[in-house]
Amino acid sequence: MRKMIKTRLFRTLGLLLAALCGAALLTAASKPAPPAAKVNWNTVVARTPLDSHLLGNPAAAVKLVEYISYTCPHCAHFEQESDAQLRIGFISSGKGSIEVRSFVRDPVDLTVALLTHCGPPAKFFANHSTFLRHQMTWMAPLARLTDGQKARWSNNDFAARTRAIASDLGFYSLMEARGYGRPEIDRCLADKALAERLAQRTKEAGEKDFVNGTPSFLLDGVPLSGTYSWAALKPQIEARLR
Repeated sequence: MRKMIKTRLFRTLGLLLAALCGAALLTAASKPAPPAAKVNWNTVVARTPLDSHLLGNPAAAVKLVEYISYTCPHCAHFEQESDAQLRIGFISSGKGSIEVRSFVRDPVDLTVALLTHCGPPAKFFANHSTFLRHQMTWMAPLARLTDGQKARWSNNDFAARTRAIASDLGFYSLMEARGYGRPEIDRCLADKALAERLAQRTKEAGEKDFVNGTPSFLLDGVPLSGTYSWAALKPQIEARLR
């Protein structure tokens, strides 16, 4: 008799525990999964096989390519007008991406391009913005170069030339303020292979994308004729985002 009572008791407890476990499982299953972490696309940067840099969602529906020259005043003006608006209204949503390609016009432009590429891809856009936003300051000495400076800029040694340009125009100070040390800056200035690739990319931009001035733009692979300012580019981007 006691054995039967004990058996029934254990059976009842077992059923009760099973019911409680089932209820717990149902409750857990009915809870919505936690939302996926939102990607901050303004921090996602990749260097492309073309030695350009892409900011934002690589799979974005709308893709903007910007050809720039660091000695181009219109490029500096475009950077100041467009950067915040592109980051807020275009990049952050994941719907748009920006790819910056160098269009090298002269030795100074090339020297700056080498420095903007210096370090990991994540540093590129801040380097890029720094040189464009300080353009008026570092271009001012160009009007008063001495014969000695011009001679150094014509040195047959590639690294000696770029170091002379960087020294005379204050590029070392700009890069050091960005956290770079002198040895790293000098290594980037000596990157002749990158310089040659950037020159080749510039030639190809003229031949394939019909770029003959800066800034120039491609929107989803289509060259934008007559578009050289943020005022002209903005409505074309907005039309694609609708």
